[in-house]
Amino acid sequence: MVLQLGLVGLPNVGKTTLFNALTHAGATVANYPFTTIDPNVGVVAVPDARLDRIAEIIRPQQVAPATLRVVDIAGLVKGASQGEGLGNQFLSHIRAVDAIAMVVRCFEDENVAHVTPALDPVDDIETVQLELILSDLELVERQIERVQGRAKANPREHAAELEALGAVADRLRAGETLRLADLSPAEREAIAPVDLLTTKPLVYVANVDEEGLPEGGELARRVAAYAAQQGAPLVTLCAALEAELTEWEPAEARAYAQELGLACTGLDRFIQVGYALLDYITFFTTTGGKEVRAWNLLRGETALDAAGRIHTDLAKGFIRAEVVHYEALDRAGSMAHAREAGALRLEGRDYVVQDGDILNIRFNV
Repeated sequence: MVLQLGLVGLPNVGKTTLFNALTHAGATVANYPFTTIDPNVGVVAVPDARLDRIAEIIRPQQVAPATLRVVDIAGLVKGASQGEGLGNQFLSHIRAVDAIAMVVRCFEDENVAHVTPALDPVDDIETVQLELILSDLELVERQIERVQGRAKANPREHAAELEALGAVADRLRAGETLRLADLSPAEREAIAPVDLLTTKPLVYVANVDEEGLPEGGELARRVAAYAAQQGAPLVTLCAALEAELTEWEPAEARAYAQELGLACTGLDRFIQVGYALLDYITFFTTTGGKEVRAWNLLRGETALDAAGRIHTDLAKGFIRAEVVHYEALDRAGSMAHAREAGALRLEGRDYVVQDGDILNIRFNV
C-alpha cells in the first residue's frame, strides 16, 4: 500500500511552488486562486545519510533511495464545506491522502494576492481547520442516519454505536479536532468506517520569505506557537528559495543553506518530517552488492511484509531473513566483518523489522 502526504491550505500560500521544488514536476504556479484543480501527484526521494554510508561500504553499481508520494491539492476557501470554491471536490481530494501538510503563508508580497485583506496565518489555519471539521460533521451525521436506519429493526443492538457517534458529532459541533480529542474506545470504533479529515496526522509548513530564515520572523513564530499548542510538528522554509536551490549543484545548495543558518535544506527537513508523519521506517537491501536500496515500511510490520514489499515472490517463498542493523555494519566496516562479529542473525517471518535493518531474504523459488 502506497501512503500519500497531501499539501493543503488556502490559495496562493505556496503549495504548488513547494510541490514543484519537491518533485521537479513543473506544475502551473500563478497569482490567482484555483490554479491547481486536479491534484498534482509526485514521488520524492527521501534523503538518508545511512544509505550513502551503506553504499560507501558495499560499493554497488546502483543506489536507490526510499520514496515519499506527495499530492498538491487545490486551495481551500472559507465555505468549502458548503460548496464554495472547489468545495466537496477539494475535500474529497484531502480525504484520499493519509497525512496532511498544511502550508501557511508567512510572507508579505503585494504582488501575490491573499484571500483576506490582512495576512494572519493563525486565522488562515483556523479557516482551513473549520472547513475540515464541518466536512467531518456532515459525514458523521450521515453515518448516524445510516445506523438509525439499521436500528429500526433492533434498536438495542445499535444503541451504543449511536451514542458514540452522537458524542463525536457533539465534539465536532464544539469545534474540536478529532486528532487531538481524547476519544473513548467506543467512539473510535464508531467512526472507524468513516474516513474523517480531522483524524489524519498533520504537520504545519510555515512558508516564509528568504530574509526571515532560519526562524521565519514574527508570522512564523505565531504559527510555531499554534503548532506547539496543537502538538503538531512544524517545518519552516521558503518555498521560492527551495525551488531555486533545486537548480543548483547539491553541494552549493547545502553550503548556501548553511550560510542561512540551516543545518540542511528546508526540503530535506520537510521530507523527513512527512515520512515520519506517515509512520514509515526504512530498511535496506544490498542485492548481492549490485544495488543498495532503501525501502519504506510501516512501523510494526514484519520480515514477511518487508519481503512482499520487495517482491511478491519473496513473500510467497519466504524461508527466513538475514538481518544486520545499519549501526553494526557501520562499526564493522564490511558485511564480512559484521558476520565475523556475530552482528548478522537469522529471523523468521514474524520478526518486526526495525528502522535501519539491512535485510537479505532467503526464499524458495
